[in-house]
Amino acid sequence: MSASSTVAFDRTQIKPGDRIAVAISGGADSVALLLTLHAANTTPRDSLGVGLSAVHVNHHLRGEESNADQQFVEDLCIGLDIPLHLHQADIPERIATTSEGIEEAARNARYEFFSTLLNSGHVDSILTAHTLDDQAETVLMKLLRGAWTEGLSAIHPVVTLQRGKILRPFLHTRRADIESFLKSINQPWREDSTNTDTAFTRNRIRHELLPQLRTFNPSIDQTLANLAELAREEEARWQTELTRLLPQLLLPGKPVRGGGRAVPLPTGPTAKSSVIPPTTAKSSVILSEGAAESKDPEDLNPAKTARTIPPHKPLTQTTPANASISIELDRLRALDPALRRRVLRAAARQLGARLSFDETARLLALCGFQTIPTVSSRPGSTLHLADNLRAERSPREIRLFRQKP
Repeated sequence: MSASSTVAFDRTQIKPGDRIAVAISGGADSVALLLTLHAANTTPRDSLGVGLSAVHVNHHLRGEESNADQQFVEDLCIGLDIPLHLHQADIPERIATTSEGIEEAARNARYEFFSTLLNSGHVDSILTAHTLDDQAETVLMKLLRGAWTEGLSAIHPVVTLQRGKILRPFLHTRRADIESFLKSINQPWREDSTNTDTAFTRNRIRHELLPQLRTFNPSIDQTLANLAELAREEEARWQTELTRLLPQLLLPGKPVRGGGRAVPLPTGPTAKSSVIPPTTAKSSVILSEGAAESKDPEDLNPAKTARTIPPHKPLTQTTPANASISIELDRLRALDPALRRRVLRAAARQLGARLSFDETARLLALCGFQTIPTVSSRPGSTLHLADNLRAERSPREIRLFRQKP
């Protein structure tokens, strides 16, 4: 099979000498990706020049069907002379010991094994076969769940991890084109019987909602994929602005008489408060405000893991429960509404909490920037928010802190 007869893919992140592994389930998309990469790597002209392997995770969710998927992948890799990384994940047992749902547990198991391969140095990149159709479905799922901009960016084409990358070279390719290609070369693939089960949200969107939307706009899939790209670029721009501004706006602890701020140290026999002088009483912790928008590893966003090491104790989820961040109301008042909202959400994220749209609106009302009948903006007023986050209004500041459950 020549490279010219395969499916077009994005090769900009693939360099000669890279060790790449194609994640293959046995379904049409991943089979086509493996065949396409194999053809591009063995062509006499303009070869990829990479070390190509495959990775398959058997979730043991569908009994013999799961085992048949594994056997299909093994046979395909043997036929192509491609090394295979095989992992057995007992998802039913995992679900029994965690609070994860089926889809979440399966995704987490996959990406944990991907991370193992990357961290061990066996591969430099993992390639998944997400398509434009997957992107459109994901944007709709995020929209229905009330996602913010970072959520609408959906599936990213490149995710840079601490070691290695996740690449999605088929993200601009339609599923129909992939299946047409496989049929043209008489290449079979495996069908997951659960893909037609509309008990799963994604399947309902794929089989019920999107067909209806296509009657309004035949190009709705491309339109939704375009929205994801716009959201991704907008979010990257906002993150640059937040990285610049947050160190100037976020203040640790409480103000003390004579200037400076009291910052709690870890609890214990020697615990006490440390006073930071006024000249250094500002936070330099930078954590993307979108860091917990989605728990779905398939929607990983490089900006969601961006952070710098602060000169003082970092405000993370391991920070003592009485750690706090304050923002001067006059500084917030000088910001435009969009930036003001993002700064508040970023402050909450630095304490390990995430705010919904309604909670952000309540916090804005506590600051006096919006009017909500049930929220007072008087000094001394407080709010109880999600993740044990508390907000306290003083005459000059808004203070956020985590309360022990």
